[in-house]
Amino acid sequence: MTNGTRPPKAAMLVAQRIMRDVSRDNLRPGDMLLPERVMLEKYEIGRGTLREALRLLEFQGVIALKPGPKGGPVLLDPDPSHLASTMLLLMQVKQAPFRAIMEVRAALEPKTGALAAQRMSDEQIADLGRCLAEMRDNMDDDYVFFETNQRFHDIIAWGSGNALFGYIVDSLLGILDGTVSGDYSAVGSDYPQRRRKAILKAHEEIYAMIEARDAEGAEARMQEHIDAYVRYVERAHPKVLEQTIRWGTRS
Repeated sequence: MTNGTRPPKAAMLVAQRIMRDVSRDNLRPGDMLLPERVMLEKYEIGRGTLREALRLLEFQGVIALKPGPKGGPVLLDPDPSHLASTMLLLMQVKQAPFRAIMEVRAALEPKTGALAAQRMSDEQIADLGRCLAEMRDNMDDDYVFFETNQRFHDIIAWGSGNALFGYIVDSLLGILDGTVSGDYSAVGSDYPQRRRKAILKAHEEIYAMIEARDAEGAEARMQEHIDAYVRYVERAHPKVLEQTIRWGTRS
């Protein structure tokens, strides 16, 4: 033990070994992990330690424990909401205001636009176009509009070819729209028609840049789009920006 820190718990070390083996064996989401009896022998541990290790991985959204005689741990594709929840908790501890999320988004998303223009597959670009069409056809439907608005940015973030960008941007958007905190955020739920039309126009122009494989243009147009969003929130919800983001459902 050094610098007053505790050594990793046995269960955490086992969880790390399990994930190393998952990577080494090239397992994919949906694949079953080894049965409990095999893991007990392989890692030379007790049942209690193994089950705690599996619960740690389950809590992180990496595995699900499938019940039944043929059940056991199954590998998942981790949902960004797990990262978002952790980010919310850490930000509350640091008493970070809502503005911090805005600043990080403004710094990251233009870069994802540039990378997406360079790396997105034709299929991903087609998916982006379908998302745009769905938004265009549902300007008056609050749920569909906001869902497609977030999905448009998600597709670009994951289309950057950088999984970390994908997870971070997806998490930030989940916090901004209140999905993670359980509160549909005021910063997006009252967009007037004029603002919605501006968002649609920006998305159409970003899409055109990405489709043309114009990385510089996509980055610049995304920067303009995010800056416009920040200005809108500063004007419409100035008090929200200085509020401390809280972990869990707001009351």
